Amino acid sequence: MSRRITRTQVRLHPENTDKIFVQEIKMILRGADNLIMRGGRTLLSKMLKGSKEKKLLQLGLDQNPAYGYLKDLTIENILGKIDWLISNNYLSLEYDGRLPLLVYTPRGWDIEVETYSEELFERFHRIVENGETQYDFSNLKDRNREMILLLLEKISQRADKRYIPLLKSWENVDYKKIQSKIRSLIRIIEMRDV
Repeated sequence: MSRRITRTQVRLHPENTDKIFVQEIKMILRGADNLIMRGGRTLLSKMLKGSKEKKLLQLGLDQNPAYGYLKDLTIENILGKIDWLISNNYLSLEYDGRLPLLVYTPRGWDIEVETYSEELFERFHRIVENGETQYDFSNLKDRNREMILLLLEKISQRADKRYIPLLKSWENVDYKKIQSKIRSLIRIIEMRDV
């Protein structure tokens, strides 16, 4: 006979937020990325506040770009903003046993893919601007393919020949489908300057 699991009830309080700006939506969704099916509203609010709590630091959440983004707000106000995102279908809660964990809705995921790919593109561009030709791309290998394809599209739009050495470096560590896309992109960039 199986034991019955009592789920933790969640009461949302989106009314605890005055105004929410587009940049705040993006950063809250960006902060949630490390917590999808791993953490809930409270942990996300502490990360956005910039908490030095041991669990948060052990999980490496202080490395997330959204860490401390809402440091000037109270935890209650931050929770209100998170609840607003849940109430307005950017995030959702799913239970794993008794605990409610954060998940993206399709609406929230579309924004996160754009935000994260733009962040990766800016990092890629900074590397090129600094004159570097080598970079460890192994962290991109298992990322969401939709996001990687969007990153490649952003690189294609810029079509800077200085990107070619980095693209070749990336090509050596990724899966065959992405390698093929990278090779095609390199050819496109080389042909634009002919």
